[in-house]
Amino acid sequence: MEIIKGERSFDLDKFLEKPLFAHLSTSSPEGPRDSPVWFLWEDKCLWIIGTPGDTFPLRIKEQPSCAIGIVDFDPGTGKVLHAGFRGKATVESFDSSLAKRLFTKYLGPNENNWDCRFKDQDPNNVLIRFAPETVVVRDQSYNVDES
Repeated sequence: MEIIKGERSFDLDKFLEKPLFAHLSTSSPEGPRDSPVWFLWEDKCLWIIGTPGDTFPLRIKEQPSCAIGIVDFDPGTGKVLHAGFRGKATVESFDSSLAKRLFTKYLGPNENNWDCRFKDQDPNNVLIRFAPETVVVRDQSYNVDES
């Protein structure tokens, strides 16, 4: 994986620990498609859960090349951190322990507080394993005028 850093950068691993939304961009015969997703960064791959109602796993099977963008933005402070990934994804068998780690990242460790959609996983779910070839890491933060 090649990491391309801008003039200002940040720690990619720490950034990917945050419960941010990623945007998965895939190809389709009708043109590009964008899916907002939760992710888990493990073993230098982004892992995403696909459910039976999702169409992005089907698109990935047809065309594994895709892109993922993740932004941490706070207009109050001017923070704008961006990581843009390009690479290939595969559709993998569901792993409930990996899914639990992903949900814990977003929902916290107490499963009793989770919405029932996340407690009882459909056995037809899949995992998307996205292996980045390149990652662009840029801190595009700006100063907020406090006057």
